[in-house]
Amino acid sequence: MLLVTKAGKGNGEARSQAWGASLKQHFPSRETSGLSPAPRCFTWTMRSSLYWLLPLLLLLASVAQGQLTRRPRPRPRPRPRLRPTPSLPPPHEPSEPTDLPPPLPPGPPSIFPDCPRECYCPPDFPSALYCDSRNLRKVPVIPPRIHYLYLQNNFITELPVESFQNATGLRWINLDNNRIRKIDQKVLEKLPSLIFLYMEKNQLEEVPSALPRHLEQLRLSQNQISRIPPGVFSKLDSLLLLDLQHNKLSDGVFKPDTFQGLKNLMQLNLAHNILRKMPPKVPTAIHQLYLDSNRIETIPNGYFKGFPNLAFIRLNYNRLSDRGLPKNSFNISNLLVLHLSHNKISSVPAINNKLEHLYLNNNSIEKINGTQICPNNLVAFHDFSSDLENVPHLRYLRLDGNHLKPPIPLDLMMCFRLLQSVVI
Repeated sequence: MLLVTKAGKGNGEARSQAWGASLKQHFPSRETSGLSPAPRCFTWTMRSSLYWLLPLLLLLASVAQGQLTRRPRPRPRPRPRLRPTPSLPPPHEPSEPTDLPPPLPPGPPSIFPDCPRECYCPPDFPSALYCDSRNLRKVPVIPPRIHYLYLQNNFITELPVESFQNATGLRWINLDNNRIRKIDQKVLEKLPSLIFLYMEKNQLEEVPSALPRHLEQLRLSQNQISRIPPGVFSKLDSLLLLDLQHNKLSDGVFKPDTFQGLKNLMQLNLAHNILRKMPPKVPTAIHQLYLDSNRIETIPNGYFKGFPNLAFIRLNYNRLSDRGLPKNSFNISNLLVLHLSHNKISSVPAINNKLEHLYLNNNSIEKINGTQICPNNLVAFHDFSSDLENVPHLRYLRLDGNHLKPPIPLDLMMCFRLLQSVVI
């Protein structure tokens, strides 16, 4: 380095002399300061180091100045702490459930001064009162002139003794789709003219007592009925229809005298309950018997023999099998329609000549023999037109959902000459 610095007396030497002069002003030499002179090589080394060190110092100074001028980031302010709210007493619960919609406002004035404002009295039907779908919580005051009362689709929970005290001439009451659980025993017995009583889709747990003796239709389906008071039907000799489907009736509910007094009953509906056996002592005047969707496994031998008018039987969705069906269980006179679908039957039961509709779909039938199930001997059919009375009347036969495959057996078609539709 020393050799490179001393070479020539050009611009390089002049610059070196200028740097030396400036350094002498800030750093006096050893001669002027009274110190012994330093070696010449050290002087040139210091000059060269300062030549490179000065720009670096200037760069660091500019960076430091930029950091001082940069604005600091604002720090997030701490959120104020929420003070705990003082505990308040619980609000007072209303007297009725809060899920009920509010009652409808009163309607316009009626031409009848005794018409309840929450109901409608049609001018051209003065004996009728329409109080349906009004969000009512209780039965309004019924005028004495009313014979037909419509109270369905409301929120009525009970029928106290004063419910119909002014309207003892009522003939028709519709209370479907309410929330009735309790009925005073003296409410219905004060309605001697009542013929139709509809109380479907309520919350009754037993059949109402003291029913009017002239009642013709009693519809109590889709309740929670699991009890039938003794003798509740004993005086209802005018009752034609008794609907108790979709309830909780079991075998122990039905006693030998449960249906005693129902001398003219035509339709009995006990479908969608929890029966395992056929109900005992069903009225012999019955025309239609519904027992779908129970748990019935067997039918007693000769159970249907005592029903001379029985024309319609429904036993779909039970647990019937060949073992639980005696040979001639359904070979009875006057039977027109027989429903046995969705069971465990593996062979076609014997039927009568007059049967017109037979439903055996969704069972376990693997084969069908027209000769065996034919009510009459096939050899006897020499002249079809001259013996129409003895020709089997079967017109509709449903066998789908079994283990059968087409074609339809020829002997089946030969026996049932009037068949219009066969489903396999």
